[in-house]
Amino acid sequence: MAVKPKRVFACSDCGGTAPTWRGQCPRCGAWNTLVEKIGPARTSGPDGLPSGLPIVLGDHPGGDFKPFATGIEGLDRVLGGGLTPGGAVLLGGEPGIGKSTLLLQLAGLAAAAGRRVVYVSGEESLPQLKSRGERLGVLHDGLLAASTTDAGATVEILGGTPAPDLVILDSVQTMHAAGVEGAAGSVSQVRAVAAACVEAAKRGDACLVLVGHVTKDGQIAGPKLLEHMVDTVLYLEGERRHLFRILRVLKNRYGPTDELLVMEMREAGLCEVPDPSTFFLGDRDPAVSGSAVVMAMEGRRPFAVEVQALAAKSFLSMPRRAALGLDVGRLHLLLAVLEKRLRLNLGQTDIYAKLGGGLKIADPGLDLGIAAAVLSSFYDRPLPAGAVFWGEVDLSGRIRPAAAQDTRLKQAERLGYGPIIGPDSGKGRPKADNLGDLARLLFS
Repeated sequence: MAVKPKRVFACSDCGGTAPTWRGQCPRCGAWNTLVEKIGPARTSGPDGLPSGLPIVLGDHPGGDFKPFATGIEGLDRVLGGGLTPGGAVLLGGEPGIGKSTLLLQLAGLAAAAGRRVVYVSGEESLPQLKSRGERLGVLHDGLLAASTTDAGATVEILGGTPAPDLVILDSVQTMHAAGVEGAAGSVSQVRAVAAACVEAAKRGDACLVLVGHVTKDGQIAGPKLLEHMVDTVLYLEGERRHLFRILRVLKNRYGPTDELLVMEMREAGLCEVPDPSTFFLGDRDPAVSGSAVVMAMEGRRPFAVEVQALAAKSFLSMPRRAALGLDVGRLHLLLAVLEKRLRLNLGQTDIYAKLGGGLKIADPGLDLGIAAAVLSSFYDRPLPAGAVFWGEVDLSGRIRPAAAQDTRLKQAERLGYGPIIGPDSGKGRPKADNLGDLARLLFS
């Protein structure tokens, strides 16, 4: 038999709940934001007991959670084999970065493989979707589309007959759930829409892909709970003015969380870069001072990236320090170490540093390359042609081995770089234990 509905009080700002009304939200601290809600009534099972009681896990019949291929080999590797039936994936990224393009390509490939796919858009009309689908060449009989902002319609699609194999919701911030206060995109609405759609996907065999907007800080908008509700969180990043995009895995219950996929934006959509090892070097000129090649690690993959530095005389009372693609705080730390350990006078010098190709990397192994590029520009002497660097610099000026040392070394050797300069670059190769050794190797 049914149990009396439970009364709860939900915060209109953060979505937190409290069993009784109070003036201040216990979760976010906002005042006068708790509103009474009627929770769903619990139902009883066939034996008259409340449903959801624990059972012996080994006796459960289970289900077929074998992932199916997306049609993009690199994406299958990132996801851990493909899309899992009954799974929920959250894709975030800045506006215009290519989220909708990638998902429409994914929908077309799945439809071409004989799967039933539904693309639900709350941002574009059906004529707009068709126009983009024709440009990408992904229109197939198995690709269905709906233009709606009603979350209930998406729930019906997930539980419809015949059941779809893949449902893409673009985006969760545009959907509105009936009976929930707040405008579309508010915390309460995003939470309710995501909860209803994920629950519907878990009840069936459809894989659900949610598109999430991001905030000014680059975080996926909405409550943090949104990321905990899904099985996989992906983030598409890059500069809109550049051609490449990087798809990172932030969370994955079915595969690795340290993988990434490098893609290039073309007229026909996003295409995988098969070997991105040297993709970010571009047309680098090794004869110019202030340019160093670093073997960086992103996830499990090594990349040869270009670190550029510019040291110029300053006419300001406080010299400028700027970094693009790098942590500016780390740049300040490295410059202080260079001044202290090498007795350099950088107090009258503007110093700028950036990663080539618009990359953003937080690898500590970039330290040695940044230091080499800054010294090269400061002395206005180019680094040895073919030289590659990696290593972490501590406050004493000592150079420490970076993570995945063997992987970096093997990749540098495969690409034919030399000399290889690092804290432990192999027998018979130049070794730099500290910044003094680095300066003597390069400029003595």
